[in-house]
Amino acid sequence: MIQNLASKVISGIPIIKSDAIRLTKIQKTELPDLFSSANRIREAFSGDMVDLCAIVNAKSGACPEDCSYCAQSSKSKADIIKYPLLKKEKILKKTEEAKDGGVKRFSIVTSGKKVSKNELKEIAFMIEGIKNIGLLPCASLGLLGKDELLFLKAHGLDRYHHNIETSERFFPHVCKTHTYSDKLKTLEAAQAAGLSVCSGGIFGMGETWEDRIDMAFFLKELGVDSVPVNFLIPIKGTPLSDRELLDPFEALKIISLFRFILPHKAIRICGGRVQVLGESGEMIFTAGADSLMTGNYLTTTGRTFEDDLRFIRQHGLKVA
Repeated sequence: MIQNLASKVISGIPIIKSDAIRLTKIQKTELPDLFSSANRIREAFSGDMVDLCAIVNAKSGACPEDCSYCAQSSKSKADIIKYPLLKKEKILKKTEEAKDGGVKRFSIVTSGKKVSKNELKEIAFMIEGIKNIGLLPCASLGLLGKDELLFLKAHGLDRYHHNIETSERFFPHVCKTHTYSDKLKTLEAAQAAGLSVCSGGIFGMGETWEDRIDMAFFLKELGVDSVPVNFLIPIKGTPLSDRELLDPFEALKIISLFRFILPHKAIRICGGRVQVLGESGEMIFTAGADSLMTGNYLTTTGRTFEDDLRFIRQHGLKVA
């Protein structure tokens, strides 16, 4: 069944929700077959290329939103460093470091519901600087509208990132200060502005397999270009601090399912890769991933550029 579904996907026949649900119910002994089939799909659509991106936490903490997973939210008591928007010079220094590390895309990420008008103007100049350095500029600045996104595009923005986080059904368990509809409006505005769109979410917050499948098909319907896959790191002081880490093989299974459902898209492994997958992180490409966020994340650590470049080469793959 698994190999037949993979062959259909490779031939251009998409799987439907009932197929995906069947895949979630496979036995543990069938996981190697699932991973190898997802790898076949990855090879068919991405070849031997891996897309690398990096981010800078350009504004940290003091967020009025109540997202239960986030160390920067109004509900969090986590001990994190808080600071206002960084200066352009510091952002561009981080950009240079990312370029030296083999990164293709570099994203400016800020805390808060959305950036202010003055911050937007400052960030526009940062975007110009990132582009001049030779990387593709991305940004994650909250619930922006079409005019704001057009302004950033005029200054060189290539891609906008805004996670839907989970399924529409489960989202109210994660956040109550903004809605799923608010997120959808932002994603639609980014597409209307002619930007590439990056949107995914976090797994391990208490959602079901049905939530995960619904989320993947919703992203497919939206037509996003890149899908960040994050695994919850239960941070002390956040409402989800008592959740257990996902089992590494469950995390790999999520990657494979998303590859089956979104064969043409970048399945980008981001936060929680080190903490959740551990040594099983060696299997992310085999499970279907073709993109990585490298370096550190917002309030948690990742892997160094050098480690990830070595990791990619060891698997016989190349940086896009």
